[in-house]
Amino acid sequence: MSRIGNKIITLPAGVAVTIDKNHVSVKGPKGTLERTIDPDIIVEVEGVELAVKRPTEQKRHKALHGLYRSLINNMVIGVSEGYKSQMEIVGVGYKASNQGNILELSLGYSHAVFVQIPSELKVTTAMEKGQNPKVTLEGIDKELIGQVSAKIRSLRKIEPYKGKGIRFVGEQIRRKAGKTGGKK
Repeated sequence: MSRIGNKIITLPAGVAVTIDKNHVSVKGPKGTLERTIDPDIIVEVEGVELAVKRPTEQKRHKALHGLYRSLINNMVIGVSEGYKSQMEIVGVGYKASNQGNILELSLGYSHAVFVQIPSELKVTTAMEKGQNPKVTLEGIDKELIGQVSAKIRSLRKIEPYKGKGIRFVGEQIRRKAGKTGGKK
């Protein structure tokens, strides 16, 4: 039984959903998102409510039912409210700056690292005295923000001894004791 798939999606004011066979398009105040879904899954719009239904109780249909309900819900939230991902860069001498959609990171390597951010996203950086540099990604596509955030994080992974690297704001890092910390 798919509990997520059976939930009804309530469409906020200003959001319109159009369905053409297996192509779903969601338009809202922040933009438009489109997705092609599996032809077996049925999407119905009744007024301000959207329902996702499956044809049979097959395991595959049950899995797709919850998946597409979540993806369509993320699209609705994205075009109405948008998504934001904040990361902080922890380490002495680590810096972040941007010019347009090109992000420049100094992460302790012998060279600066440049990352081209897709045009669908907006990137901002903040470097305040006494605080770690912060990188903020904003956009309407949750999946794209997650992919770009993961790519940026992979440039300098958090190490468990000093906690240096790129992390999400508020993320808890599991720390390890060093060589001398374990002896008593």
